[in-house]
Amino acid sequence: MSAYLIVLLLAAMPALGNFAGGVLAEMVPVSRRVLNLVLHAAGGIVIGVVAVEIIPRAVEADPAWLIVLAFVLGGGFYVATGWVVERLQSRFGSENGAGPWMIFFGVSTDLFSDGVLIGTGSTISVGLGLLLAVGQVPADFPEGFSSTASFRRAGAPRRRRLLLSAAFAIPIFAGATLGYWAMRDAPEIYQLALLTFTAGILTTLVVEELVPEAHEALEEGESRLAPLVFVAGFALFALLSAYLG
Repeated sequence: MSAYLIVLLLAAMPALGNFAGGVLAEMVPVSRRVLNLVLHAAGGIVIGVVAVEIIPRAVEADPAWLIVLAFVLGGGFYVATGWVVERLQSRFGSENGAGPWMIFFGVSTDLFSDGVLIGTGSTISVGLGLLLAVGQVPADFPEGFSSTASFRRAGAPRRRRLLLSAAFAIPIFAGATLGYWAMRDAPEIYQLALLTFTAGILTTLVVEELVPEAHEALEEGESRLAPLVFVAGFALFALLSAYLG
């Protein structure tokens, strides 16, 4: 079995976790409170990916200014992309609204970064790639749930929701392919700059989309459990990183 095929098999693990979350959102009633808590959990896990896995490795790179610039450019890229999506929504109209589509874009970006991590880690050792893949599964499950639940709340047809959930496999396989082929012989500073660029996107996603969307989902007021669920999501990923890494 070729090394690249092994990378794709490893990337399939979090892809299946994400799809399983979407399927669960189709099977259970999606109340506003459930969506609120799931979005907070997803936000905590995403921040955990950035704060626990990416930034601690990146800040040790030299030159540090390149890493900081990559983080800022990532945030700027997300803001610019969000502006384009909102303009397209307002011009052509959509029965689903912009919120679910921005969550879809954000989850796709997170899956792409997962693929980059798995692909790049596998160039070091298959064992490291396996640990990264296993660690991403519980992180991607609530994201798949929240994305499908958001489209379901917005009234999107079920067939479209299932197709969009299955389409999440594309960014993670693309990221794994990039991480393995493009970055396996690249200098470490370029690898870290790419990961930090993604970290900037993910941080902006949580602040601008996941948490605000969670608040909008619960019109009657914020649940007292929401902050705890956010922290629990962060803690879960930190534990996985500590014990698997």
